[in-house]
Amino acid sequence: MNAYMVKQPITKLCRFWTDALHRPVCTTLLVMGLVVPLFIGCSGDNDTTPAVSRKFLTAAMIAAGGYHTCALLNIGKVKCWGYNEVGALGLGDVSHRGDEPGEMGDSLPIVNLGTNLTVIALSAGGYHNCAVLDNGQVKCWGYNDLGQLGLGDTANRGDGLSEMGDALPAVDLGTGRMATAITAGERGHTCSLLDNGQVKCWGNNSAGQLGIGDTTSHGAAASEMGDALPAVSLGTGRTVTALSAGGGHTCTILDNGQIRCWGQNSEGELGLGDTANRGDGPGEMGDALPVVDLGTGRTATAVTAGFHQTCALLDNGQIKCWGINDYGQLGLGDTVNRGEGPGEMGDALPTVDLGTGRAAVAVVAATGNRFTCALLDNGQVKCWGINTAGELGLGDTTTRGSGSGEMGDALPAINLGASRTATAVSAGNADVCALLDNGRVKCWGANNFGLLGLGDTTIRGDEPGEMGDALPAVDLGTE
Repeated sequence: MNAYMVKQPITKLCRFWTDALHRPVCTTLLVMGLVVPLFIGCSGDNDTTPAVSRKFLTAAMIAAGGYHTCALLNIGKVKCWGYNEVGALGLGDVSHRGDEPGEMGDSLPIVNLGTNLTVIALSAGGYHNCAVLDNGQVKCWGYNDLGQLGLGDTANRGDGLSEMGDALPAVDLGTGRMATAITAGERGHTCSLLDNGQVKCWGNNSAGQLGIGDTTSHGAAASEMGDALPAVSLGTGRTVTALSAGGGHTCTILDNGQIRCWGQNSEGELGLGDTANRGDGPGEMGDALPVVDLGTGRTATAVTAGFHQTCALLDNGQIKCWGINDYGQLGLGDTVNRGEGPGEMGDALPTVDLGTGRAAVAVVAATGNRFTCALLDNGQVKCWGINTAGELGLGDTTTRGSGSGEMGDALPAINLGASRTATAVSAGNADVCALLDNGRVKCWGANNFGLLGLGDTTIRGDEPGEMGDALPAVDLGTE
């Protein structure tokens, strides 16, 4: 549900050539800030088929939604699995996928987003998904009760025949405008970062999360999109480099490294020292919207908006979180909310203890539940907060982060398998998926409707012996 992209040139090309045993060529590209593994005939975890006879599809990005999951494949296409009653899987029907044997791999169709089009960015919301295409257009599918698909109506897309592909309209972003990033919120709002550094949001606006000074949803009528949809005012001369849509609020990183958040603020998730919503009335945005105080001299490199909580990755590799903290999801060893009262932010807000000598390279707050995960600088993943479905991946259902002595070196890293590390992590409602260094995907936690993509509905990560090499990788199919 949290996705952003910063334009970068191709900066690295690593090749591992076929050896004398005719094992396959594997190539990795760092493109536009994303590590994109291109596995040409590479066998992966939990598969005994000779590599010479199978060319495995791998993932470049993973997006965990409310009760479904989507992967951006190394070929620029998308596959989704899990809950599908409103067409969130984009397959032209309402049948769940991944909850029974034989539904994954080559049996799972690719989402059709149009002739000769590929995907460069992807975000999964509660019941809808959006993708940025290689032509700069945005296409969204799934649930559309509040216009979150941005198509000028409230008709779902992807749950019936002939609704996808070339028949699925692109979102009208305004005259001449293209998108560089997209984020889909848990409760039905969507925001896009445009090529001019502005942000436009549409869909649910009950708490001002669209940032346009009212509480009227936008996107359900044709007259509400395109040039008629205002860009979010974020201050004089300011542009945006990253954004994240949470449950009922939205956050951005500005071009100067500051963070501004708006929308619902009942638990201090906007980080402004009060509980007043922003963006739901006139005069609350632009220069009138305070920036989040991250501490003396600190700026942000990433932001993630979750379920009434927000976390920022700082320029020094540390993490700060604020908002609701009833299960220790802020990672501060207590259950005290932060950001809802004066004097709780800035230098007074502690950083999350990730362990001796450890820094983070990514952070994600679950938008549908109360937990947080971080990708560390050594490729390990650590999660904290609520753990009723094993979403922390530690082989139990014990909450972490709410008591003293539970963080830092005392918080175990998740076992992803022998010699495996992660390159990205995404959190859904009560599940987590990691993109591994070999391009494979592993998911754990709740498994309603098969959202872990393992052909069953069995929870993983809540009991001993379910993680590591025992946890199968998701079968994404073959080329």
